[in-house]
Order: sequence, then structure tokens, then C-alpha cells
Amino acid sequence: MEGICGRKGDRMSKKWYRVPKLKAIFIVALAVVFTNAVVSYSNTVKLIYNQQWVTSSYEVVTQLRIIQSTLKDTETAQRNYLITADADDLQTYLVAYQKTNNNIQIISKLTTDKHQKRQWIYLLEPKINNRLNILQEEISLRQNQGFEAVRQQILSDKDKQISKEIQQLIHDSLEVEQNLLKQGMQQSQASSQKAIVTFFIAAIVDLVLVALLYDLLWRYIRQLQQTELALRQSENRLRAIIDAEPECIKLIARDGTLLEINAYGLAMMEVESADVLIGKPIDAVIVPEYRAAFADLHKGICQGNKGTLEFEIVGFKGTRRYMETYAVPLCNESDGTFIHLALMRDITQQKQAEQKIREQGLLLDVSTEGIVVRNIHNQILFWNQGAERLYGWKAEEVVGKNVSQLLDKDSPQLEDAYLRVMNTGEWRGELHQLTREGKVIIVESRWILIRDDNGQPKSILSVNTEITQQKQLEAQLLRSQRLESIGTLAGGIVHDLNNILSPILMSVQMLQKKLPDSQSQQILQTLENNVRRGANLLKQVLSFARGIESKRTIVQIQPLMAEIEQIITQTFPKSIICQVDIPKNLWYVRGDTTQLHQVLINLVVNARDAMPNGGILRIAAENLVIGENSAQINIDAKVGSYIAIVVTDTGMGMSSEVQQRIFEPFFTTKEVGKGTGLGLSTTLGIIKNHGGFVNVYSQVGRGTQFTVYLPASTSKSAHLQSQELESVTGDG
Repeated sequence: MEGICGRKGDRMSKKWYRVPKLKAIFIVALAVVFTNAVVSYSNTVKLIYNQQWVTSSYEVVTQLRIIQSTLKDTETAQRNYLITADADDLQTYLVAYQKTNNNIQIISKLTTDKHQKRQWIYLLEPKINNRLNILQEEISLRQNQGFEAVRQQILSDKDKQISKEIQQLIHDSLEVEQNLLKQGMQQSQASSQKAIVTFFIAAIVDLVLVALLYDLLWRYIRQLQQTELALRQSENRLRAIIDAEPECIKLIARDGTLLEINAYGLAMMEVESADVLIGKPIDAVIVPEYRAAFADLHKGICQGNKGTLEFEIVGFKGTRRYMETYAVPLCNESDGTFIHLALMRDITQQKQAEQKIREQGLLLDVSTEGIVVRNIHNQILFWNQGAERLYGWKAEEVVGKNVSQLLDKDSPQLEDAYLRVMNTGEWRGELHQLTREGKVIIVESRWILIRDDNGQPKSILSVNTEITQQKQLEAQLLRSQRLESIGTLAGGIVHDLNNILSPILMSVQMLQKKLPDSQSQQILQTLENNVRRGANLLKQVLSFARGIESKRTIVQIQPLMAEIEQIITQTFPKSIICQVDIPKNLWYVRGDTTQLHQVLINLVVNARDAMPNGGILRIAAENLVIGENSAQINIDAKVGSYIAIVVTDTGMGMSSEVQQRIFEPFFTTKEVGKGTGLGLSTTLGIIKNHGGFVNVYSQVGRGTQFTVYLPASTSKSAHLQSQELESVTGDG
């Protein structure tokens, strides 16, 4: 930043290089004008001196002529008085006498500082005084002795000689002074001409210099005016731009006081004039808890660093605003220090929006539904806690990933859903999706298209609700209804077939009595066996369709499962490992032991057939209480106590299509001759006849699990009856 300040200073020096040049020209012009003034002054002084000298000489000549005239008037008046003795003539004499004395004093003063003139004045003045004294003596003599006494003196040569000397001296002085006056006038005229010529030359030179200087100054002034105008226009444009800026712009001094602020800043501070703020500490409007942070920021800016800060201010009308400032140092041209230039943006709405988003995010996280926001490229943008619970992935694990590759692998509805939401803005439907554990779940999905401010597709909001259990219940209901229909149909068929087989069996028995030979007996025995086998088959179908009413007793599950374990150990291939988990505190079941034995046999045989290459067969049981929420796991489930018997294999598993049909009569996946398709249908009939239900979970290649739920009998009477049964059995 210091380098920048230096470069700016160089540019300013280059910009104002004309100033020294103008100063030099101005000094030269002043020197020339001063020289011309000195020359003109010298010539003027000389001219004035010559003029004064001429004037003085002219005055001397004038006074000499006056003296000459007054002296003559004095002599004439004195002669008239001597002749007439008239008082008027005497008065005229006295006046002339006084004038002569005054003129002598005047000319004496005029020649005081003029040595050459003073010499002949020294000669003239005594002679005139002597002549005046003679005239005064003659008047005194006339007054005392009469005219005759004075006449002789008047006619004497002495009197005439003095007059001639005075007149000659005055004449010579006038001639000399007139010559000097002429010379002085000539010199004065020459000096005047020289002064005039010099004055005109100097005036012309001065005018040229003044014109040149004026032209330069005018150009400089015009340039300054243009520069000032450009600066003013630039300042006005900059001020207009700054005032039009929809953000607060401040210039802060090093001491923390405000130097400048734009119109938007005044509006944010809730004042009408900048005078209210200029010169005041800027942190006065900052909320106290942010002042220390702002002071640190200001200190760093004044050291030449940049910085940003978010803080809160309180306007003069009490309005609180969140501000974000971007501060940069501004170099001060005068001393190279830095002041604080701040660009402040009102982020109150942003903060409120962030708070609202956080609140909405909390609401979304509280929701039990999985809410996912993706962009138009299927990248996940938002993943709420409901989605975390539904799918098993945390938000930080999936944001930015492709939602289709993560959840909707090989789903045929995705393309249709995407096109529908892009065209109509909304889509609803069901999707089969995968969880983190690889489990397939069914969700009811609602898609909403979100557009930006320009109306262009921006993202897709999807709300997913798991309906796997609901779909399973619906499937169970449909299967139950289908099986009920099949059972009704099968019951009618069994009734008709029994009506057909009964006469046949009776006829066979009659023929056995009438045809005693061995060959006939053998044929009839074969026929009877087949009829009875058909009757047993019909009995199984009837057991599935309507259930077989039998005597119910209190049944212990532990001995029954132990017997099944023994059968598995003795008859199943050694490649199948049997694991039995039977707790000792199992509750009792009220039911038919033979039928329950048949259920378990059917399940373990199916498990064996599903593991031709061997595997693990696990049988477990537990006490279970089903509440209102858990009762939704099966359409036939009811609230109460149950014993859950679980038969699990690690065989080939079943597809979802096969699982939908396994309880149908005569449905089998085994080869022809290896199964009738009545085992599971009979099992289901027996379980339902006991008031229970069954759940199936299977994955292809990962095995199958059957869970049989049988209502438990936990009453004290059932326990006593069970003890009696055990004692009877023991006695037998």
C-alpha cells in the first residue's frame, strides 16, 4: 500500500509540473518590470531634479528682476519724496523699501544650498543693503536739512557708482542665470524625452510580459477551472454513484470518527443529514457486544490490512439491523497513513431468513417422513432426519450424491416421474427403494418442482412415506381373501369328491367279500388304497379350507420342538446343521398337538428342500406380547400374548412373486412328483384355526424365515391343566 501511495504522489507531481514553470516566468516578468520601474524611477528622479533646478533658476531670475524693479521703484519713490517731500511718496518709498528687503531675503533663501549662486548673492546683498542705507540717509538728511543739503549728495559720483555696480551685478547675474536656465531647460527637455522613450519602451516590454503572463495565467486558470469543473463533475458523479449504491459506504478516520457517509447509510442510521454523524465516533451506533471486535477490525485496517465483520447496529430511531462490513485501507496522500473505507451491507433479512430456515429445518427434522431436496441433476441438496431414519444414511454422507443411484436403482417409474414433475410441476406415486442395509422398502413419494426467480427449474422436493408394512398388510388381506375364496371353492369340491369316493369305497369293500381269489383281492386292495389316499388328500384340502375341528388341550412347545429336532437329526442330510434355541420359560399353547407337529414338520421339510447343498437350519421360540402398534405387522394379528416360533434357513430364498403365492393350494416350485403344493396351505389353515398368523421374509440367495405366532395361554388354570397332563403322561 505504501508503494501505491508513492506512485500516486509521483503522478500528482507530474500532473502539476507547470506550477514551477509558471513561477519562473512570473519571477522573470517581475524582475523585468522591477528593472523597468527602477529605470523609469531614475529617469523620473532626474527629470524632477532638472525640473526643480530649472524652476529654482527661474525663480532666482524672477527674483533678481523683481529686486531690480523694486530697487528702481524704491529709488524713484525716494527721489520723488526728496523733491516733493510728499507723505504719499514717502509711503511709496517705504513699501518699495520693504519689498526690496523681502526679495533680498527670498533670493537669499533660494540660493542657500547653491554654492555658485551664493557667491554672487554675497556680493549683491551688501551692495543693495548699502544702497538702501544711502537712500535712507538721504531721506533723513532731507527731513533734517532740506532739499539743498541732500541734492549735493544725490549728484555726487559715489551715489551713481553704487547704482551702476548694483545694476551691473544684477545684469551679470541675470545673464549667467539665464544661461544656466537655458542649459537646464535643454537638459530637462532631453531628460524628459529620454524618460518618455524609456517609459514607452518599458511600457511596451511590460505590456508584452504582462500579456504573455496573462496568457499563461489565463490558460493556467482555465485549465484549473476545467480541472476543478472535471473534479467537481467527477465528485458529483462519484457522489451520485455512491448515493445510488444500495449499500452503506463510510469513510472513517484513524481516531474512529466518521468522515463521509452516503445517502443509503443515512437511511440506515435513520438520520436526515450527515452533519449529525460527521465527526462523531462511529461505534456509537454499534451494539456494545460487537464494539471490541469492530475496534480490532478498525485497528487492522489502519495498519493496511483488509477485513470483514458481521455486527449489529441500533439506528437513531431504535431499529436494530445486522450489518456485514467489507473494510479496506485507503491511503492518505498527505502523510501516507491509512484511513478506513467501509462497505456495509444490511443482512437483517438474510439473518432472519437463516433463522427461518433453521426453524424450518428443525420442523423438517421433526417430521417422521423422509424429505429430500435434489437439483435437476439428481444431486442431493437436503436430507432431513426423517430421511436418515428411513434410509439409514446420515445427511453428510449423501449430500452431493446422485439420489437415483443411491435409492432408486433399476426403478422403472423414475423416468416417468421425472418427466411428469418437469411438465406439470408435481408427481405422486409409489417407489421401491433401497436402504443402507440393502433392504427394499416401498414409499409413497410426492414430488414438487421448485423454480428460481426466472421461472426456470431449480430443484425437486420429494416427501417420502414408508408404506412397506401397509403394502404387506394389503397383500396379506388380498391373499387372505384369495385363500378364503379358494377354500370355499375347495370345500365344495371336496364335498362332491367325497360323495363320489364313498360309493367307490363301499363297492370295493363289497367286491372284496364276493371275490375271494387272491388276484381279485390284490386288485381290489390296490383300488381301496388309492381311494383312501384320495380321501386323505381331500381331507387335507378340507383342513386348509375349513379347518379341522379337533380336541384342544394345553400344549407345551418345548417337547414338541425337541421331537422335531430329533427327527431333523435322524433323517435330514448331514450337510444341514440344525440350531435350536428353546427357552425354558415358554408359555403354553391351547391347541392340537398333532396339527402343530404337522406345521413344524412342513416348515422344516421346506427348509430342507431349499438347501439342497446344505446350510444352517435354525429353530427358535420366544414369548412375545403384541401391543396396539405391533398388531399392525399382520392383518390377522391381535393384541395379546403369543409364542413366536421362528424357522430360518440359509437356502435359495424366494422372489416377491413367489412369496405372494406360497400359501395357495397346489402351488409349488418343486419338480413334478416331489410336492403337492398343499404343505404350506395346510400349515396356514392349521395356524389360523389356532387363532394365530404367520409372517414370511425371504431374499433370493440369502434364505427364508417363517415366523409362526400362536396365542399363548398364561392363566393359572392352564398351568394346572398342563401339570395334570404331564402327570397322566408320566403314569402312562
